[in-house]
Amino acid sequence: MKIAVVDGQGGGIGSAVIKKLREEFGESVQVIALGTNSIATAQMLKARANKGATGENAIVQTTSKMDVIIGPIGIVLAQAMMGEVTPPIAQAVSNSPALKLLIPLSQEKVEIIGFVSEPLPHLVDKIILRLKEYQTHV
Repeated sequence: MKIAVVDGQGGGIGSAVIKKLREEFGESVQVIALGTNSIATAQMLKARANKGATGENAIVQTTSKMDVIIGPIGIVLAQAMMGEVTPPIAQAVSNSPALKLLIPLSQEKVEIIGFVSEPLPHLVDKIILRLKEYQTHV
């Protein structure tokens, strides 16, 4: 399974996700770190992503080839993350045939009605559970 983890700014969310992916799945999944900036990519690589790439073109080209895309909800919102998510990035992630597991954390003025706020570690645990379900159905 090829999993893209997309993040920006400091890469903290993406790094937390990748660390948990490695704990749960080891090397049985391929994890690609896609950062909107080089700091985010570097942090996700330190968390043990298999490969990493930075910037709009890398994200646009890679997301279409993934089985799963994980990241904060901002990766599908043009101009999110202080403008780091360009319209082409948001469109590429949205249009990708991959399963998208979006973490409902955002600095944008977007609220998910019905969502109960939880700490990042709990949300990452839910991603792992969903990936395990997905793996058994693929």
